Amino acid sequence: MFVRHACRSVAALALATATGIVSAGDIAGLLTVPADAKPVAKAPPVRLAAATPTTTQPTESRPAATPPPATPKSATAAQPAATAKPAAPKKPVLVAGTGTVVKGGGDDFENEKFQWYYNHPKSSEEMDKRLRAPTARSRDGLWFEGPKRGTPDVVKRVELPAPGLEGSAHGLMFATLNAGIPKRVTGQMQQDDLVFNLMRSTGRGLSVANSPSVVVRVYLPPFEQWENRSGPTFGFRAGCYTHAIITTDDHPDEGEWGLEEYWPGMFICFESSHEKRFKQDGAYLRIRGGRNGGEIMGPRITELGWWTLGLSFSPDGMVHYFASPGVDDLTMDDHITSQFPYGYRTELLKTYFFNVCTRDDGRTWSTPWVIDDPKVYVVKRPQMATQPTRKR
Repeated sequence: MFVRHACRSVAALALATATGIVSAGDIAGLLTVPADAKPVAKAPPVRLAAATPTTTQPTESRPAATPPPATPKSATAAQPAATAKPAAPKKPVLVAGTGTVVKGGGDDFENEKFQWYYNHPKSSEEMDKRLRAPTARSRDGLWFEGPKRGTPDVVKRVELPAPGLEGSAHGLMFATLNAGIPKRVTGQMQQDDLVFNLMRSTGRGLSVANSPSVVVRVYLPPFEQWENRSGPTFGFRAGCYTHAIITTDDHPDEGEWGLEEYWPGMFICFESSHEKRFKQDGAYLRIRGGRNGGEIMGPRITELGWWTLGLSFSPDGMVHYFASPGVDDLTMDDHITSQFPYGYRTELLKTYFFNVCTRDDGRTWSTPWVIDDPKVYVVKRPQMATQPTRKR
């Protein structure tokens, strides 16, 4: 059972913030299930009250969702309900989790020898062009620090905070305090990255011709444990390649046609009731991104506890986004949207990773996140039968 007000308790811990080195045990203890806890088949979801409508945008800008067209008022009597047209069924897309599991493409976190080597100070290449090698990594080589933004300050294998997938007992918890450039405080939102080493098992990555997808379970704790800051707090994203005009800053071939890297995905965003514009705590998903690069408002989160998130990449280069409360397999009912982010057609899935965000004030911890059982799937292409060439 989680300890209430965890974020505030964690922030009060006496940690060595000057060096960026923290004690994983201090925060991980907040996410441990008591030894005498009785296992159940599935934790009941925490249902949230409907959000209070507001016209004020959160601190982190996001494109407003397009409102549905208003229904014109008829001058005659109301039409019978039987004449209403049913909603058009969704066009089937590649559901995340379709196909066979890629060996070495995920982690169940049941390895008791899991260990994280922090190798501080963390990298901050995106902000100050400093890649501070060696970067952080896990003992088993499956996970590593994102060189652009650095390692979360706590990465630890923990007992699940609530029953989740059948047969699963452990997950990976991560949280951060000193995001951004080491030994500097910006007072602005910063993030750290936890990257899966997918290329270790797939080489150069997975072609979209094989319809790859990624699925993960993430635990959303009670709102009392979330960082009191409106905006993105958790990200689930993928590293992709395509051929396009290179726009990456400082790339030697910037502005020329070549291999472009980009990172579609989704964010969990918080609305804190400590801000006057929100009468109660709330959360929603934000999708990255649309054809023009803008972010898309996703569904509101009406239940806490375990959620299943998925990204799939069809052979036409389109990215498909899925989310559902609980730990069941994803279906078309969980489909949020399908996009060509930035107008790109994905060619190669290189990896997937997670963001954890905080206000970077040197005092406030991020929300503690627990993930479980990330997996990669592919739909293998049928092999064409060939006839041996007969020598003449």
